Amino acid sequence: MTFVDEVKNAVTPRAALLVIGVLALQLLFIASYIGALHKPKPTDVAFGVVAPREVSQQLVTELDGLPGGPLDPREVGSEDEAREQIMDRELYGALIVSPRGRTDTLLVASGGGTALSGALERIVTQADGTQQRTVETVDVAGASPEDFNGLSSFYLVIGWCVGGYLCASILAISAGAKPANRQRALIRTGTMALYSIAGGIGGAIVVGPVLGALPGSFWGLSGLGALVVFAVGMITLALQALTGIVGIGLAVLIVVIAGNPSAGGAFPLPMLPDFWRAIGPALPPGAGTWTARSIAYFRGNAITGPLLVLSAWAVVGTVVTLLMSLRKRTPADPAGAPARGAGSAGAGPAPSGGGSTAA
Repeated sequence: MTFVDEVKNAVTPRAALLVIGVLALQLLFIASYIGALHKPKPTDVAFGVVAPREVSQQLVTELDGLPGGPLDPREVGSEDEAREQIMDRELYGALIVSPRGRTDTLLVASGGGTALSGALERIVTQADGTQQRTVETVDVAGASPEDFNGLSSFYLVIGWCVGGYLCASILAISAGAKPANRQRALIRTGTMALYSIAGGIGGAIVVGPVLGALPGSFWGLSGLGALVVFAVGMITLALQALTGIVGIGLAVLIVVIAGNPSAGGAFPLPMLPDFWRAIGPALPPGAGTWTARSIAYFRGNAITGPLLVLSAWAVVGTVVTLLMSLRKRTPADPAGAPARGAGSAGAGPAPSGGGSTAA
């Protein structure tokens, strides 16, 4: 047998296509992460201004005209209102202008990401410095001392996502990538639900009682974790039901390649380029990271939208998985072929000829 024949036997066209697909995922991974994170800068950050009436509008205009457009400033009636809007996650920060002295107060929330709160401090300090004023920073929702750079929420959600698509992949490929019948699909869905509950509670235990990295409601984080794991797991099962083993790669594309760098974890959404800022809230890692930070630092505010996003992924994944299990199988379907082949071999007549020929 020639070397070319050996290559043809060793590398089938299907294997070659899968290798090309993996190469494409690798390049997309590099492009997505570096594209999103190589040059973070704040853009149109929702920012409040509390100032005396005679200078308020002028200050808003000046901040809005800063080079590069880092801020999206708007007037706020009082310091208490500004604090409340920050806790409601409507604002990322606010400047409280002193009507008597020359020291103003900057309100930030490092629990939403220290990279952004630090950037706001630099921007406002520089802007106030041109007016011969100083700034005192007050952290309204400070990150835990055990939560370096406010990243624990992000890594917690990433762990839940990884568990979701790995569990779903194992469930699918253990007996063929496509569910053979409705019963198997229901069993996989039920198993995924039980795994999600265990994963959610386990993650909350590690990040809370064990490491003390995140404050907030233990059961709130546990419930979030269960939903994140289930949403990612079911969309992975659905993609595998639709496309076979390629579905694993599609799940990686959605969750890891597109979802992780756009989640607002390392750098909050206002610091990401437009494309990643747009897709982040619609993907499980972004919705999960926002909700985890809200539970930990913002009294559970502003979580309805992200929870609906996660629920939508879970529902769509479940529905597609179950619907695909109801489709009619054909003799050529690989999911049913091994069983039928085994049955035919056992039931068919013995081949003619002696025992040595059969062997």
